Amino acid sequence: MRGQRGEERRAELVRRLRTSSAPILGADLAAQFGVSRQVLVQDMAILRAAGIDIIATPRGYLLRGEGPVTHADTLQVQHTSDEILDELTILVDLGIRVVDVAIDHPVYGTLRGELNIASRQDAREYIERLETSGSRALLELTGGRHSHAVEAPRPDLLERARAELRERGFLVP
Repeated sequence: MRGQRGEERRAELVRRLRTSSAPILGADLAAQFGVSRQVLVQDMAILRAAGIDIIATPRGYLLRGEGPVTHADTLQVQHTSDEILDELTILVDLGIRVVDVAIDHPVYGTLRGELNIASRQDAREYIERLETSGSRALLELTGGRHSHAVEAPRPDLLERARAELRERGFLVP
């Protein structure tokens, strides 16, 4: 991989992202290609400008929209920080991927964070990152009210998620 020209390296980056079943850490990609982290970030910016839908998550880079056809929706919810894991577990147990979290802040407008949580393990790691970093969840800025962009392999799973969230008192009417 070392010494590849930029175009060849970027083509290989896209190929690796397309064939990966999980996000790939930028540091790992930089090391594999023998480039600095800064060069990798520039490559990602060039690919995005060319229309490749690459997203950066706390777990690494991935391609949005690759894979099986999904059904997308936005869920409006409200709960406490202590209930984040419960909410995420309801969703991932139904095979739903939680793409992001967003709040409507009265001063800053919409604030959004990429999540890409698709399993219980992803959810636990997210909670652990919040705890170990000393960060607070976005929902704490809005009294627990927030939304999630979600994707499911079938539309009935989204309806089941709504029913379970409603039953738990999480779904905002």
